[in-house]
Amino acid sequence: MPEKLRLKIPVAVEGKYDKLRLSSVAEGFIIELGGFAVFNDSQKISLLRRICSAGKLIILTDSDSAGRFIRAKLKGYLPGADLINLYIPQVSGTEKRKRTPSKDGLLGVEGMEYDVLRSLLMPYCGESPVSAGLTKRDFYEDGFSGGVNSSQRRAALAKKLGLPEGLTANALLEAVNLVCTREGYREARDSI
Repeated sequence: MPEKLRLKIPVAVEGKYDKLRLSSVAEGFIIELGGFAVFNDSQKISLLRRICSAGKLIILTDSDSAGRFIRAKLKGYLPGADLINLYIPQVSGTEKRKRTPSKDGLLGVEGMEYDVLRSLLMPYCGESPVSAGLTKRDFYEDGFSGGVNSSQRRAALAKKLGLPEGLTANALLEAVNLVCTREGYREARDSI
């Protein structure tokens, strides 16, 4: 199997199985929308807005009616965002984990061949994007996880960086790595 691609731009996919499939092809920031649930999740919408304010966002949904609906609604929720719409081919079939085909009878992102996903993502790969490059250990040592006041410190950090409050330590770590440099993180950390 060829080496994984390194995504320069974050990618939003419909669900966890799409994220797993894409993770087998590329490494980088892959955001699971949770299907239609994203539209009732103010924190996820806020995170997507913050990501878009820092740069581009790739939307990779299934090529069925549900995927088209999610794309259209996201455009409305993210006005002025620099969205890159990638489309998988419409291939009839049933995903391996399912007993019956989808409503439209098409394979989704999770059912796409490795080479198809690779060729779609290739133009958006290269060196990793500028990132804080933080680890779980950094978060622990800085008091954002596993400590007495870690949840309050996370809330303050999220507010300082314009990220949704109430994120778990892992979710906040991923978001911080996505939207700021190490220097930006240190400035925010030191101001708390």
